[in-house]
Amino acid sequence: MTTTVSKDDISRAVVQLKAGELVAFPTETVYGLGADASNADAVQKIYAAKGRPSNHPLIVHVADAAQLANWACNIPPFAHTLAKKFWPGPLTLVLKRNPKVHDAVTGGQDTVAIRVPSHPVAQALLREFGSGVAAPSANRFGRVSATTAAHVREEFGKVVACVLDGGAADVGIESTIVDCSGKAPTLLRPGWITPQQLEAALGSALAAPDADAPRVSGTLEKHYSPQTPVLLMEGDLIVGLAHSMARQGKRVAVLARTALRPLIEGMVWLAAPVDAAGYAHDLYANLRELDQAGCDAILVEQAPELAEWFAIRDRLGRAAAGSGVVA
Repeated sequence: MTTTVSKDDISRAVVQLKAGELVAFPTETVYGLGADASNADAVQKIYAAKGRPSNHPLIVHVADAAQLANWACNIPPFAHTLAKKFWPGPLTLVLKRNPKVHDAVTGGQDTVAIRVPSHPVAQALLREFGSGVAAPSANRFGRVSATTAAHVREEFGKVVACVLDGGAADVGIESTIVDCSGKAPTLLRPGWITPQQLEAALGSALAAPDADAPRVSGTLEKHYSPQTPVLLMEGDLIVGLAHSMARQGKRVAVLARTALRPLIEGMVWLAAPVDAAGYAHDLYANLRELDQAGCDAILVEQAPELAEWFAIRDRLGRAAAGSGVVA
């Protein structure tokens, strides 16, 4: 993990947070757009910068599980089990909120989402700040998440007071979110920690979400989306559709899991890693690159139906929602 962030950089970022400004920082999943979670006015700046609906809750990042009681109450034993197993790491727990937590953080719900990131820069920032930092992904609402400091700067320019450059995010997709506010743990958003890993730690099955499940980040039908329409399909259909679109005078960008690029004029072809970890790490950077290619559509090869690809399939499905899927 490459990082050029110094102790002085961390201290300057903490000063900005305490002044009610926005600070972008790396986590192991994606970059976060952070504000002091105890300052409602600062948190509102996140919504304004992202163009995020005010009822769409944020995630509070803390340095360790010892801070849970500052933000949550009525914490069940199974939440402690998951925290002990997976924190620091890419897991977010939804719990009943401490009454002092601002509605701006929770989207007006009686629950709060909390996680302990493992990235050393995030850890250094949170430990020196000493409190919770509310932080969704550092990108415009509904768009492709930022996995490098350069992505953040492209999205926000000078709107963000400080961007801590911790290199490319290791995981590359957002955290797994588990609702622990009810009688049984419930998976609300898939992430790099799989349902199978969660169930192994719990010693029991996860419950299925129902209509009363809390709203959480990244679960809208269309999300993580490039501005260029995304068409999701099986790999053996990509070349035929690319040829057809080229004959119509349309330029096509492709995200596939093979380097065998067909000879089609004007086509942009990216070969993604064939392993799930590598694919997830590169996914958002690849979508951003293809989005900037000036093409009429991005054709994406569907991911395998295997446990380690579950969250990737979720992100691809949301990126393509409304654009069409070719079976």
